[in-house]
Amino acid sequence: MFMFEDEANNVEDREDLIAILKMRFGEIPPKVIETIYDIKDYNTLERLILVASNVPSLKIFLEEMEAGSGSFKILGERFNPIEATQDGEANEKE
Repeated sequence: MFMFEDEANNVEDREDLIAILKMRFGEIPPKVIETIYDIKDYNTLERLILVASNVPSLKIFLEEMEAGSGSFKILGERFNPIEATQDGEANEKE
């Protein structure tokens, strides 16, 4: 794969990640979007897309984003999107 194709895929993944976050949690702080655009690693972006799809709150997503590229676990109640819905916290924005 050519280098420009890698960057094109990363741009698409960043946009997908931001779209998922907006759909799940509403407006996203500009600082978070800037941080997402600074991510260059494809695997990290793919992991964060999975995290954004499964975490019950933006707060937990932000904690996972700060974990960086060395983190790889996505399991347990921390990644149960239904739990927060049942507790009425689905749109928590901390």
